[in-house]
Amino acid sequence: MIVFFWLCLFVIIYTFIGYGFLLFILVRLKRIFRKAYVLPLEGELPSVTILVAAYNEEDIISEKIENTFGLDYPKEKIQLIVITDGSTDRTAEKAGQYPDLLLLHEDIRAGKMAAIKRAIPFIEGEIIVFTDANTFLNKVAVRELVKHYRNEKVGAVAGEKRILVEEAADASSAGEGFYWKYESLLKKWDYELYSNVGAAGELFSIRTRLYQPVESDTIIDDHMIAMRIAEKGFLIAYEPNAYAMETASANTAEELKRKIRIAAGGIQSIFRLKKAANPFCFPVLTFQYISHRVLRWTITPFLLILVFFLNGRIAYQDGPVVYKVLFAAQLVFYILSLAGWFFESRNVRIKAFFIPYYFCVMNYAVIAGIVRYFRKSQSAAWEKSKRK
Repeated sequence: MIVFFWLCLFVIIYTFIGYGFLLFILVRLKRIFRKAYVLPLEGELPSVTILVAAYNEEDIISEKIENTFGLDYPKEKIQLIVITDGSTDRTAEKAGQYPDLLLLHEDIRAGKMAAIKRAIPFIEGEIIVFTDANTFLNKVAVRELVKHYRNEKVGAVAGEKRILVEEAADASSAGEGFYWKYESLLKKWDYELYSNVGAAGELFSIRTRLYQPVESDTIIDDHMIAMRIAEKGFLIAYEPNAYAMETASANTAEELKRKIRIAAGGIQSIFRLKKAANPFCFPVLTFQYISHRVLRWTITPFLLILVFFLNGRIAYQDGPVVYKVLFAAQLVFYILSLAGWFFESRNVRIKAFFIPYYFCVMNYAVIAGIVRYFRKSQSAAWEKSKRK
């Protein structure tokens, strides 16, 4: 039981902290033995199609379109396609007021992946840039993304997601903001070592010729589209100077809903991305994929529960003092998490409690997402999350 306890604890620490430290060391070693790839001097800019799938976004779609047309990129090289399938508000009407974009609308709501598939035949650009309707891009975002395609080994480029956190942030804002800062650091090191292992739908791009249709019932389309390109042997680059800004979820309940959906999609993608998990195909990619994604989306949340009870039993059986200290530390952490829940429910904002609370919410969401996936109760139709 003691050996099993330490093995489980090792997996937990490795998943959330250890992989980051290991990446840091491997990247530093790589810098010593191999020079960083230098992108060739800038040549002619490629043509770009920006794809925006919007569902009931009447409050923000006009701002999104204005933001897109205001990007620092030659206007003659940008094609904007807005897909509003299934929207029941004035999203399509408002988007239709802009003659310089291509609007695609059907009353049927079949999911985001189905909407993207419908738009593919209309794409004219050499590069497809995917971005969400409720995010705003910095002016040089597209320029920063496309520069990586001067490296012929790059098949996709992920931008950075930035959460706008207020000074008096609640648990969902503070937790989500901290999570994405850490994620951005891991993505930067992942790419420096070899490749990213997915992309966020807020902002990512691919070479049009490498687009591979994925199943219409795909839950997290952005991750699957990028990883199918990685399974062809191409790299997924990461560019932090191209970023999408959005506000945090309106509250923890909205963030939980979003995380559960992502978790259900994560387990779905693990069953479908067989080459990514096969070390005989691309060993470094597999190492990164399992360390950064698979462990988080499968066993680690369950191990947190198991370690707590194993630790309690060992400490209760009068084990060495180290087990009592570890169990006490876990108790304090979960008490802080409960305090975070208590204070948030009463609109009292104490940031020290928000990180433990968000961590627990995130891992609960994985368990709930796995259950939802196996019950086949997760729809592929994207759900609009309420934002601040």
